[in-house]
Amino acid sequence: MSVLDGLWEDRDIRFDVPSQQMKTRPGEVLIDCLDSIEDTKGNNGDRGRLLVTNLRIIWHSLALSRINLSVGYNCVLSITTRTANSKLRGQTEALYILTKCNNTRFEFIFTNVVPGNPRLFTSVIAVHRAYETSKMYRELKLRSALIQNKQLRLLPQEQVYDKINGVWNLSSDQGNLGTFFITNVRIVWHANMNDSFNVSIPYLQIRSIKVRDSKFGLALVIESFQQSGGYVLGFKIDPVEKLQESVKEINSLHRVYSASPVFGVDYEMEEKPQPLEDLTVEQIQDDVEIESDEHTDAFVAYFADGNKQQDREPVFSEELGLAIEKLKDGFTLQGLWEVTHKMDSQRELAEELRLYQSTLLQDGLKDLLDEKKFIDCTLKAGDKSLPCHRLILSACSPYFQKTCSW
Repeated sequence: MSVLDGLWEDRDIRFDVPSQQMKTRPGEVLIDCLDSIEDTKGNNGDRGRLLVTNLRIIWHSLALSRINLSVGYNCVLSITTRTANSKLRGQTEALYILTKCNNTRFEFIFTNVVPGNPRLFTSVIAVHRAYETSKMYRELKLRSALIQNKQLRLLPQEQVYDKINGVWNLSSDQGNLGTFFITNVRIVWHANMNDSFNVSIPYLQIRSIKVRDSKFGLALVIESFQQSGGYVLGFKIDPVEKLQESVKEINSLHRVYSASPVFGVDYEMEEKPQPLEDLTVEQIQDDVEIESDEHTDAFVAYFADGNKQQDREPVFSEELGLAIEKLKDGFTLQGLWEVTHKMDSQRELAEELRLYQSTLLQDGLKDLLDEKKFIDCTLKAGDKSLPCHRLILSACSPYFQKTCSW
């Protein structure tokens, strides 16, 4: 199996992940660890820890480690500094990270609770820049500036294991004669007559390496993953013995790379951080633990733009006995107010209320609550910024009616 089959750390955004997914994967390196960092947008007032690796940033609450998030650098659109309102620091300079994942934009705001420490800004910005400038390690490139004076321009940490002259690229009917390089991180071919006609194929993007028959005879066929274009590239290497030897060498290097990938993000701190396993708080296991792959509410606070252009059509809900706005795909009415764990404090109650996104139509429901009860409900939650329709939903929920004396 290729390393890309299970690689998600740098290309996904995940919330409230299990402790196993917070650990570093092969090739992932912890670069910096920052204590006393607040997730100002999603967990304002909650002191946490920010971990900066060569693939992503991880934030987790120090009080409850199951409250966490993982942001891959490939999802980052921009990183800036702005003024934000923090419950722990008041108005202060914060790190704004705008991201996009699966056509949805998320915005993250991180604030350093300890004043006078600029590492929050320097570490994250510098490591992300190192990630952006090392894409040659991870992305398939066509017609790039790979060759200088007929020699391969080596990347840092790259070593050439073999150079093969007289290799035909079979992308056209007549083929193109060129030179083939096999390194520890990628395969490179360029045409002898035109250096700019070239291809760089990182092992990270290789789906399969095979020998197949073609109209030119036996050829080396390399197939890339769909996310890199799904290319099928053929190369003719003579004699056949050299072809077999090259295929064996490439497969061997591909296996070595998969076991210990080189992602190319090279950045070192003066002070070495502790291993990631020592810095993450072990999650306390309950007597009964229900694991679910589908989290539809933890990310609500981080939406950076309104994906909903207009209200969806109302439909009749037999469960509630009234008209509600049609739910989005993947959401259920039960899931909108289901509580999956015990809440031990008023702060956790407020956190749960904040996370539950109601799609109930407000018309006709406000009559269920008199003004006094609505105010009590707001004060009980401890968060006056909660939207009205979320409070109404929470008040209507059988769970909260039994648990809270509203």
